[in-house]
Amino acid sequence: MVITPRTRTGGRVVHTVALVGIDGSGKTTQAHRLAGDLNALGVRASYRRNAGGRHWVGRIAVAVGKRDAEDLIGRRAMLVVESVLRWLAILRTWLRGLVARDVAVMDRYAVCQYASLRARGARPAAERRARLAYRLFPAPDVTILLAVTPQVAHDRIEARGYDSEDLDYLFAAAAAYRSLPEYPDFVVVDADGTPDQVAAAIRRELSLPGPTGVPTAQARP
Repeated sequence: MVITPRTRTGGRVVHTVALVGIDGSGKTTQAHRLAGDLNALGVRASYRRNAGGRHWVGRIAVAVGKRDAEDLIGRRAMLVVESVLRWLAILRTWLRGLVARDVAVMDRYAVCQYASLRARGARPAAERRARLAYRLFPAPDVTILLAVTPQVAHDRIEARGYDSEDLDYLFAAAAAYRSLPEYPDFVVVDADGTPDQVAAAIRRELSLPGPTGVPTAQARP
């Protein structure tokens, strides 16, 4: 199976692939690489970022002397802002897809918001409201969970140097993804390795040819 906008996988036409996971799992790196790999194979694909704005609010917070985004506007307010901005980003992704008619490789998706709400201790009603709002958007055809050890993710975040994340939160976020009702449908990829190793694992799961052009093993049903 090679993904194209017209390829059927288990009876489904594949238009969208979403990469999800905790901060430091490599979502942005791998989404860019997958989009590039697909284009190199002659499959039109675009990278689409569905961020919630926490990083940018955090940068503003640091600039004005606050610790992070929640220290600037509060935990509940930041969760609301994050939910709204991610909703708008996903809406833009789907609207662009209607025009582009290519494979959308999405960096984050709605499940990232549900996991964030759970990991940050939001009330169940907050997740119910978020799910009601995000019902407008269909689930991606393939959702890849980059499963990374929280300590490895923490080390990566510290190494990149422009933000930080509490290790306890990373453990909570990893558990939150596993607790989601969508979890059984995720394609889980071990993301503890190097970017090349993780990219190769993603190609195997999608049955894409490797860098040498040799087809990889068939993807799991």
